[in-house]
Amino acid sequence: MTTMRTADHSGVPAGDLSNHELARELASLHRTRHDTFVHGSDSALANHSERSRELEREYLRRFPGRDPDPRRLRPGGATSARS
Repeated sequence: MTTMRTADHSGVPAGDLSNHELARELASLHRTRHDTFVHGSDSALANHSERSRELEREYLRRFPGRDPDPRRLRPGGATSARS
């Protein structure tokens, strides 16, 4: 795997992660979001947001047919018509 390194960010590019690693990284970011938002520096929050977007885009690329829980859909929403 290639490690991406910039002045503010390091980590394995999302495309190089296995499905298991991608899921683990996403879970970790989602767990740490609030703490980073409340207590992190501006650059830490920006890095967290950037990494979250990168991993979420990769997840959606790999799993475009994910099946939203109908209980989480709003009436009249675009995807609620599929239900």
